[in-house]
Amino acid sequence: MILIVEDDEKSRRLMVDVLSHQGYRVVETNNAEDGIDIVRRERPALVLMDIHLPGMSGMDALREIRADESIKMTRIMAITASVMGNDRPKIKAAGFDGFEPKPINLKAFLSAVKELAHSA
Repeated sequence: MILIVEDDEKSRRLMVDVLSHQGYRVVETNNAEDGIDIVRRERPALVLMDIHLPGMSGMDALREIRADESIKMTRIMAITASVMGNDRPKIKAAGFDGFEPKPINLKAFLSAVKELAHSA
């Protein structure tokens, strides 16, 4: 199962449609707080997490997940439009397992999802 944590309806819908079409079971939410609850309950193989979310940020959600012994090994990929020169190293250094910029490139996105979801 893949969890998508994305507040932008169009981006979330695109990811859900593409991944569902590829045969993945997908759960979605538009905020980090619910995302953390879903991770604790459902134990997804992969979480696709936007960085900029209403309320708790994706970076803060990542820190909370990594601090919880029972879920800290969850694979989490950052999905964000923040792709300035120094953003990519900061995202990787924060502890994300992968990074895909928005708008997503479908081929690269699916390849990254497949690699992370099946290495969990």
